[in-house]
Amino acid sequence: MAEVKAKKNVFSKIFSFFRACIGEIKKISWPSALATTKNFGIVVLVIVIAGLFIFALDMGLYELLGLVMDTGSSVVS
Repeated sequence: MAEVKAKKNVFSKIFSFFRACIGEIKKISWPSALATTKNFGIVVLVIVIAGLFIFALDMGLYELLGLVMDTGSSVVS
């Protein structure tokens, strides 16, 4: 007769899952503090540049709309 394999209980499955997770976390190469700081600075710089670009585009389109609609109320006096 074929041998029936015993079913693992829930706690055994959970334990093996977390053991595998810990093994995978140990394989990660974490960045150094210097690399993290450098990347943070780059992200902040890109956000500021994108914000200034969107602000300039918004003001330019607002002025253009003011000229087209001839409302006479412009941001820049």
